[in-house]
Amino acid sequence: MANPAASIAATTRAGIAVLVGVLLAGVVFAALSVFRIDLPSFITGEEFSEVGPTVVESIQDLSELTTVEMIEYTTMERGEDFGWLNWARGDRLYMFAVARIGAGVDLADLDPESFVVDAENGTVLVKLPPAEVLYAYLDSEATEVIDRDTGLLTKGDYELETEARREAESLLESQAVENGLLETAQENAETTIAEFLHGLGYRHVIIERSPTP
Repeated sequence: MANPAASIAATTRAGIAVLVGVLLAGVVFAALSVFRIDLPSFITGEEFSEVGPTVVESIQDLSELTTVEMIEYTTMERGEDFGWLNWARGDRLYMFAVARIGAGVDLADLDPESFVVDAENGTVLVKLPPAEVLYAYLDSEATEVIDRDTGLLTKGDYELETEARREAESLLESQAVENGLLETAQENAETTIAEFLHGLGYRHVIIERSPTP
């Protein structure tokens, strides 16, 4: 029959050995940290050395997250002025126009060559295309012709409203760009990509903007 006292003693010795081992490991790691001794890679892990196709595809999937939309509106009067004959031949309309304009960076243009990785300092340089207007259209529900005035001797120009809408759309797109739409889209794309790459383990992310064509 096994000696209970011997079993207890053996268990105690094993527990003490484990405890001593843990304490020694802690002391070693503390010393390495204090004296700035580099730990082996199997303990600390290794930095990413390249951005592969899988990562590029994941970044391309962020396209919708980098899109910025502005809503612009204006009033527009368009028509033909016949002077004192306006009562007979005049044709004008007064429109309230609302447009949605979206801008972003086309991340589909990115490929592995768009990324330059410096493995020594953990830096990744991203060559990012410039932001561009992706869409611009009038909100048909919010846009309306407030007034249409035609002379007694004319039925009016059937294309007048179409031309007014086209002009309003172009005007509001330019207005959105002047109000900083492209700059906001560029900054949004840079922030989103930087956060994504930081999440993958890259310590420093540098965005290089390509010149606007």
